[in-house]
Amino acid sequence: MTKKEIVKAISEELGLTQLKTKEIVQKTFDAIVETLVTDRRIELRNFGVFEVKKRAARKARNPRTGGQVEVPAKFVVTFKPGKEMEERVLQLEEAEFAREQAERAAQAAASNPAPLPYSGGLPTSPVQHGPGSIDPPPVYRPPAGPSPNSNNG
Repeated sequence: MTKKEIVKAISEELGLTQLKTKEIVQKTFDAIVETLVTDRRIELRNFGVFEVKKRAARKARNPRTGGQVEVPAKFVVTFKPGKEMEERVLQLEEAEFAREQAERAAQAAASNPAPLPYSGGLPTSPVQHGPGSIDPPPVYRPPAGPSPNSNNG
């Protein structure tokens, strides 16, 4: 999101002109920068803390030549999010995780479709017989003709 988009959203929500809203947003940013320059720290409740810190001089490597380079000390602005922001970002993370899990489950279901529900017609597989079965188990009937164990001969 850009500053222009922020100005447009705020002006629509509050019913102000974009010109007046842009001036307010810019004054807010200017105040933050001025406070960082003079006090080196600004705390915005439920948002976070901006702080100016001095980064020490160090040695680094030039990625092109591989040679060693001296990086001088410098001031940098750091930001530590406030509790409310941390919680909202955590909710975003949890929602993203849930979305990814649902997506994986949908992909798994698409690659392994579930069997169709029983439609009430004839079974397509043999009937299982056992305790509680309605159909009696089939009865074995020996083939017709002389028995191989008989003494008829």
